[in-house]
Amino acid sequence: MFLRIIPPYIPYPKIMNSLAGAFEILFGICLLFPLTRQYAAIGIIILLIAVFPANLYMYQKGAKGIPKWALLLRLPLQLALIAWAYLYT
Repeated sequence: MFLRIIPPYIPYPKIMNSLAGAFEILFGICLLFPLTRQYAAIGIIILLIAVFPANLYMYQKGAKGIPKWALLLRLPLQLALIAWAYLYT
């Protein structure tokens, strides 16, 4: 599913998808430890900004089985997640 929402102008979508997933897991694990929590939060903020074009593209293109209003709701939710991650920096 995630490969379909990567905008066509992003090169190497399979690699980018795998990298995003790997960093998401890595940052999630790093949040567990006080020593790495701040760096993980910064990484999460960067990751959320990096994947925003995919969320925007998904809204523009539409997604099978997901209402358009839910896709639109994801966009400001991204800002809320960034603000939440910022609390840990």
